[in-house]
Amino acid sequence: MIDLVTTPGLGVRHGFFGRRGGVSGGIFASLNVGIGSSDDPAAVRENRARTVAAVAPGATLVTVHQIHSAIVVPVTSGCADADRPQADALVTATPGLALGILTADCAPILLADAEAGVIGAAHSGWKGALHDIAGATVAAMVALGARRDRIVAAIGPCIARASYEVDAGFRERFLADAAAHDGFFARGRADHFQFDLEGFVAMRLAAAGVQQVTALGIDTCSDPVRWFSYRRTTHAGEPDYGRQISLIAL
Repeated sequence: MIDLVTTPGLGVRHGFFGRRGGVSGGIFASLNVGIGSSDDPAAVRENRARTVAAVAPGATLVTVHQIHSAIVVPVTSGCADADRPQADALVTATPGLALGILTADCAPILLADAEAGVIGAAHSGWKGALHDIAGATVAAMVALGARRDRIVAAIGPCIARASYEVDAGFRERFLADAAAHDGFFARGRADHFQFDLEGFVAMRLAAAGVQQVTALGIDTCSDPVRWFSYRRTTHAGEPDYGRQISLIAL
């Protein structure tokens, strides 16, 4: 059975998918949707089709070539996978499109103003979080007719603070942006800290005017049965890793 998590309140079709319910094998078992992985391309295409069918049957999947930026792309139609724009978020007011974000520890953000008929999906790793991809996505939705006080957001499964050890240099990047960011770092072993990516993204959304933010609190790194994880794969010395997808559609 396909692994899917939804959250009440968004008011539109959506889902955060795990790694179960696909056709990939080996280290990619089984719902790997990563075009950039070394998985069988035919298996990846089938997995992507299954996720769309589970959330928005008949919709056209739109994704981007994610680059850890604060770039948001408004979309009105689909495009070939080879022509995906380089960006880390999509927004649309066009029915029939399923906006997709791929992750493997980074935070997926799904957003909707159901009354205005505007949705967004964003990929927020630490770089995107620092450069405020969340706020940029909200602004792009407002440009399409959404209202900040009506936008509802959900932060999907991502690496949790307990699993996210960083060094002092990492922390300094955030403190250089704002001293208040220190609250998202807990001290760990010598010269290391535990970073709360989910909490930081929630703060960015609130600062952008989003009044209702749901954080699922699911740690991708600590559960190899349900979630792909770049950090876990790296520590295990595996040659590649799968990606899960988060989708939203009008």
